Amino acid sequence: MIPLGDASRRPMNFAFMTTLVIAINIIVFILELAGGDEFVKSWSAIPADITVGHHLLTVLTSMFLHGGWMHIIGNMVFLWAFGPEIEDVMGPWRFLAFYLVGGIVAMVAQILVNPASTVLMLGASGAIAAVMGGFLVTYPRDRIRTLLFFGFFVTVAFVPAALLIGVWFVLQILSASAGAITDMDMGGVAYLAHIGGGIFGAVTVRWFEDPQRIVGRTDW
Repeated sequence: MIPLGDASRRPMNFAFMTTLVIAINIIVFILELAGGDEFVKSWSAIPADITVGHHLLTVLTSMFLHGGWMHIIGNMVFLWAFGPEIEDVMGPWRFLAFYLVGGIVAMVAQILVNPASTVLMLGASGAIAAVMGGFLVTYPRDRIRTLLFFGFFVTVAFVPAALLIGVWFVLQILSASAGAITDMDMGGVAYLAHIGGGIFGAVTVRWFEDPQRIVGRTDW
């Protein structure tokens, strides 16, 4: 399933910060292509370093790095599908704080699982998981325009946000509980980062909302 956007509503304001975050990710990816492995190593988070207090800034910088074309395209598609509506109820600066803190919490969640790991951690998916968790709480009944794949057959369906995000979150838990939690040691997916980010977003989204942006709305 690939979410394409919210079919139930349009943001009342232009998603400036979501657009800016996507642009920054693209620019950093271009720098990755130019700088190669050395650039990636310099700005990625390494749990073993973080746990002893070294290179703490990489907890932040690593969420703007990606491991390849599919990694960044997938992450940016998910961010554009859910980010504008959450930014719309927070405002750009609250949304940026929510996104960054969510990404940091996601990174910390994964580091706590394997603090001695020397494998590079990078990617925006933990921060995007926070946005998805916030969307699940804020607009659970919205229908998300979604690409569905059945073998070679592709169709567009309108899936309730609660179902789409709920299934995604359950898959993260199942993958982690099945032992994929340790895939990070082999360069795999850091599922605990997704889980940690999603929980953070669902729990804290109301704290980041701008009351002036939700006054008069009847669909909450």
